Amino acid sequence: MFGHRADGELLRKIDPIIALTPYLMPMRCDAQVFLNYKLDYEKMARYIVEQGNNGNKFTFMELIIAAYVRVISELPEINRFVANKRLYARTQLTVSFALLKETGDPNDIEENTVKCYFDPRDTIFDIAERVSAAIEQNRREEADNSTMKLAKLLLNPVLANTVVAAARFLDRYGIMPKYILDASPFHTSMFFTQMASIGMPAVNHHIYNFGTTSLFVSMGSVIRESTVGPDGKMVRKRYLPVGITADERICAGAMYARLVDRFMHYLANPSLLETPPETVRFEEGNEYSLPKPKEKRFSRKKQQNLEA
Repeated sequence: MFGHRADGELLRKIDPIIALTPYLMPMRCDAQVFLNYKLDYEKMARYIVEQGNNGNKFTFMELIIAAYVRVISELPEINRFVANKRLYARTQLTVSFALLKETGDPNDIEENTVKCYFDPRDTIFDIAERVSAAIEQNRREEADNSTMKLAKLLLNPVLANTVVAAARFLDRYGIMPKYILDASPFHTSMFFTQMASIGMPAVNHHIYNFGTTSLFVSMGSVIRESTVGPDGKMVRKRYLPVGITADERICAGAMYARLVDRFMHYLANPSLLETPPETVRFEEGNEYSLPKPKEKRFSRKKQQNLEA
């Protein structure tokens, strides 16, 4: 409350025009900007194959997330959000995404939602390790993370309406309990959706008014197009379509232009993601925090056996 939140620090040194924008467009659905790009599939695929031959298994999703994390290390202004018409710098760097659970029945479709935490100094190797670990943990049929546990508690419509209304109020004034913030996939730096995994094209997904997501990225199925090669002849090329939906209120348009430029640069040269960035920028000294690993708890008898 009064500018203090568990997931963000109130920004004070911002452009007056940017500070005024949330009052003109109070909701994220007012301020959505849609962008569509085609990534060079051939370059990314060759890199994935080369790394696979070296024993490193990467996916296209991991490359895209790694490029995003690297851009945030250079442009922390992208990792902002608007709450109660005020602009905040996030205290964490996170990416949420949905995945299909392995139920064993092709007709039984169940989803789980995951939120991964990253360090802006992460390399592609770190990103792949974090993402693959989260997927492995949450894809099992019996897996229920805090998001799913919270969702199951709200199956009753009366309870759901009451809890969601209370959550909106608490979130608006920055007094949402940290447990709910951690469980909510909507309180995240970027929401990523892998449309290619279900054979769909890239979409421009809406940004949720609930939560703090300022960027939604969608990756679609590979497309093939004819283009003119360097020799003037027609050639067939494969592209990976990406749909981006952004909250235009969080920074100037020129900053988003730099985001796209750096994002495309790293995906065209993914080997640059193998080493940590030389420098990392943070807004107003707001360094990101990673969640503390959960401590293993033993029974008193087992603890005594370990100490013996």
